[in-house]
This record gives sequence, C-alpha cells and structure tokens, in this order.
Amino acid sequence: MENTAENVRAQMRKGVLEYCILSILNKREAYASAIIEELKAANMIVVEGTLYPLLIRQKNQGLLSYRWEESTQGPPRKYYVISDKGREQLAQMDEAWKELVETISTLKEK
Repeated sequence: MENTAENVRAQMRKGVLEYCILSILNKREAYASAIIEELKAANMIVVEGTLYPLLIRQKNQGLLSYRWEESTQGPPRKYYVISDKGREQLAQMDEAWKELVETISTLKEK
C-alpha cells in the first residue's frame, strides 16, 4: 500500500513541477541547483535529471531564458529567467490551479 501511495504522490508532483518552476522564477532568477533546493525546502524532491529536461522544454517554449554568470565557487552558472510569455503562462496556471482546488473541495464536501 505504501508503494502505491508514493507512486500517486510522485505522479501528482510531476504534474505540477512545471508550474512550480515558473512560480520560483517569477520571484527571482535562479540557477538549477537553487531551484532544486527551493523545491526540496517545500518537500518536493526533484533531481537534476528531472529538472533539466523541463527547463529545456520551457526555454524552447519561450517561457524562460537564461544567462551565464561567473561564479567564485567553480564554473559559470546558468541563471534561468522567466519571460513575459512565461508570466502569462503562470497566470493561466494560477487560474487553473484555483479552479482545480475549488472543484476538488466541492467534490470532497458532497
């Protein structure tokens, strides 16, 4: 039963990960490791192998861009920045999320 519950959690997390990435980048630009740390702090455990393909897809969709910055602690870092199109997408996701939460709350109350 525990394995099934964890699988359900994992599937639900995957469904909202792109939304979470845009939400983080809407607050500030960030490099991949910082995004992972913020997700972990919110109890959404994500590994780089999961994050990078999503960042590439979002970049290819025009939802974000990136810039390189020299680091005093190693190689240059790629900082991801949300675009205007990404902000529009985030606003649509915010609305869809609110509707989904309301729908589920209504269904659970009946």
